[in-house]
Amino acid sequence: MKASAIIVAAGSGTRLGLAMPKAFVSIGGESLLFRALQTVGAVKILGEVVVAVPPGTQKSARAEADAARVQIPVKITEGGAQRQDSVRLALMLTSAEADLIVVHDAARPFATPAMFSACIAAAAQSGGAVVAIAAADTLKKVENGTILATVPREGLWQAQTPQAFRRDLLVRAHEWAMRERITVTDDAYLFECLGLTVQVVQGAAVNLKITTPDDLRIGEAIARFVSPH
Repeated sequence: MKASAIIVAAGSGTRLGLAMPKAFVSIGGESLLFRALQTVGAVKILGEVVVAVPPGTQKSARAEADAARVQIPVKITEGGAQRQDSVRLALMLTSAEADLIVVHDAARPFATPAMFSACIAAAAQSGGAVVAIAAADTLKKVENGTILATVPREGLWQAQTPQAFRRDLLVRAHEWAMRERITVTDDAYLFECLGLTVQVVQGAAVNLKITTPDDLRIGEAIARFVSPH
């Protein structure tokens, strides 16, 4: 079985309020992209990685890849306007010989190689798999600042990355989304739309996504205690 990785690193990072793309923001002295590359490089089954980055940052991304000393081929491409576009563009550059594709957001710097391996193994059995954690907070549906209802959290999970899929099914899903002009926030949703099976693999609360300044502060605290590998 052959597998390839896609790192989605094309976000602008506007909500962080910093004058640089999110992938190049540092946590614990290392950029989000550097951390993602090192983690991917530690997953033995992966044969290559394709990184989708913002326009004009390919040279900087290559420098991060060189610094991370990834021992598998690293392809760097310009991402698209939306996350979905970036995944599709990167997917086109993955080897046609790959059986599985694992997609990961560079904005999640504390994913582990074990998460990748578990997700890939599950996808090999079911066709698709995502790392996720069960919802722990009480959930409210809110409109205009007013609570409309409490949403039962039983059976609700928060999807994370990595997410792994059979390559042929992922290509099919993205082609369908383009034809139907459908935009989604993760690839598992495309599988759901097509009635394809997606298995859940246990994630971790520490595998947070860096989106806001608060996330960045939390990430800095976590980085003092958590090794990426």
